[in-house]
Amino acid sequence: MLIVGNGSVVTRDEEKPYLERGAVLIDGDAIVEVGAEDELAAAHPDAEYVDAHGGIIMPGLVNCHTHIYSGLARGLAIKGCNPTNFLENLEQQWWKIDDNLTLDGTRASAYATVLDSLRDGVTTIFDHHASFCEIPGSLFAIKDVCEETGIRACLCYETSDRRGDEKRDQSIAENAEFAQWAAKAQAEGNSMIAAMFGGHATFTLSDETMDKMAEANNGLTGFHIHVCEGMNDVWDSRLNRGGISPIERLLQHDLLGPRTMLGHCIHVTPGEMDIIKETGTNIVNNPESNMGNAVGCAPVLEFFRRGIPVHMGTDAYTHDMLESLKVFLIIQRHNAAMPNVGWGEAMTMLFQNNPAMASAYFGRKIGVLAPGAAADVIVMDYPKFTPFSEENVDGHMLFGMMGKNCRTTIVNGRVLYKDREFVAFDEERINAWTMEQSKKLWGTLNDRVY
Repeated sequence: MLIVGNGSVVTRDEEKPYLERGAVLIDGDAIVEVGAEDELAAAHPDAEYVDAHGGIIMPGLVNCHTHIYSGLARGLAIKGCNPTNFLENLEQQWWKIDDNLTLDGTRASAYATVLDSLRDGVTTIFDHHASFCEIPGSLFAIKDVCEETGIRACLCYETSDRRGDEKRDQSIAENAEFAQWAAKAQAEGNSMIAAMFGGHATFTLSDETMDKMAEANNGLTGFHIHVCEGMNDVWDSRLNRGGISPIERLLQHDLLGPRTMLGHCIHVTPGEMDIIKETGTNIVNNPESNMGNAVGCAPVLEFFRRGIPVHMGTDAYTHDMLESLKVFLIIQRHNAAMPNVGWGEAMTMLFQNNPAMASAYFGRKIGVLAPGAAADVIVMDYPKFTPFSEENVDGHMLFGMMGKNCRTTIVNGRVLYKDREFVAFDEERINAWTMEQSKKLWGTLNDRVY
């Protein structure tokens, strides 16, 4: 038994949304009870105690779209990289990185991503991986890191034609083999690792490749694909793929549906929105990445108006979901030229839709502090100097909290990060090994020794 107490509890549970001074009782990998701390402590005197130090006890956060392969890019400057558009950014930076990412580089990238995520209170990630240097075994390498560090992770590989048929076929095989492994693991009770079937973007996927993806997946899981992030998708489909839209292509090849998640969808038409809505397909928005890549603002307000489920990701631009929450609101209001929009959509994406996607893929109730839910709990340091109650929790989350406020992170009942120190593994050893791998990658990219 484990009690997380001495804090205010934000549950995201409609029946008991807020306790001014409460606690969470955990048994194994599940939450048993949320209630008054004195009552829980009296009933379970032998339980281990995690002190929230007067902070906010809340559900762990979910990131619905990130890229582990970019984990070693922090501070990197690639010689000759000076992109003036989105495609050049892919070619000069991201594809160069993944073209040189070995299995050890993939493992190091996973460590870097996971540790940062846990520090920021993120307990579940949906990753979209690419390492065209070494594809076979890459998802399993990431899986091993996730299991070691304790984060909940849904993984896929970025299928693409951009490096030829052999690499494409390896990508498809890696997706299929990992999805089969994950399905078997879940059937045996593993609720920590899941799989989707990845595709890069429609402008790097031929019709033949899409058919191969659908055939290899064989209905086992949903697809995770970039769509209309830049205009490249639109131009390619209209000019080179029979004059139809990217969403129509995905529909023709049976890649849409309630378990599929489409990244970005910035340049989709009303007709494509209708297809997304009618097929029950999900969208994941990545506001900071879209701004950084100068590709535009996704019409999320219109997606909501049409009843399309939209989720929040970071595209690895950050690992801080509360930072993304803030930026989402700003860009939507700026784009709409209206200072009173986006609030409800922002909160729904992060605190309802993201947990719903995670719950569907991991077979557990995620994103809520309630009996029977997965024991994914975080503690946020947040000194209150204005009134804080169930009526204004979201206002404090939006305008006050950041990932750096995270003090303690518990995933599946396992205390991983406590009082701002990792306690489940040796961070210093991991960082030293990751540094060795990053130096190798940077040296390869710039033909020099770091």
